[in-house]
Amino acid sequence: MDKWEMYMEIQQLLKKGFSKSKVADKLGVSRATVYRHLKRSPSEMAEWVESLQTRKKKLDPYKELILNWLREHPDLSAAQVQDWLMERYKEQLEVGESTVRAYVRELRVEYKIAKESSPRDYEAIPDSPLGEQVQVDFGHTKQKTSDNKEVKLNFIAFVLSNSRYKYKEWLDRPFTTQDVIQAHENAFQWFCGIPGELVYDQDSLIVVSENGCKCQPKS
Repeated sequence: MDKWEMYMEIQQLLKKGFSKSKVADKLGVSRATVYRHLKRSPSEMAEWVESLQTRKKKLDPYKELILNWLREHPDLSAAQVQDWLMERYKEQLEVGESTVRAYVRELRVEYKIAKESSPRDYEAIPDSPLGEQVQVDFGHTKQKTSDNKEVKLNFIAFVLSNSRYKYKEWLDRPFTTQDVIQAHENAFQWFCGIPGELVYDQDSLIVVSENGCKCQPKS
């Protein structure tokens, strides 16, 4: 539901006798949103909606780049888009996750780029010999600092398939290619050896990682 539709729906529900709190519940929005919409007359609301449509968005300079990413990787998440932007334009761009998420959602709707998911087949396989195989995966989590601020932590994890012995490294920024290479070397030292096989959770991670590092194995 766009902002104009929201405004008209609020007006209709109020005319039917619903309280502002009940209107908020029915529309799945906060009471503050309802009150904010009611501060504007219909003409003021129309002018505001029109100004939003013509206003230059913070991520507009990166629109074609983001579109190319979405077209090439339809399963790309907004969090991954933000990581890639931060890795490339950290010095000149400050943008929150909610802003990126909303912008990506709008681009998907406008250019009809549906978010695809890659189905995974699961089946039991016998354990590999001790030290033969290591599984590697990337991930991130949000945590609170001592002063109650939220930070995003990125990690790379290595797990020996047979013993489930683990090694993990954390960063408060996206991993770069050099970080990934160094993490592999550190993991091999931790395991006291190099496994015969490395298995990555997603095939594309080694070529185009979740944060944009382009890690290509040496031939």
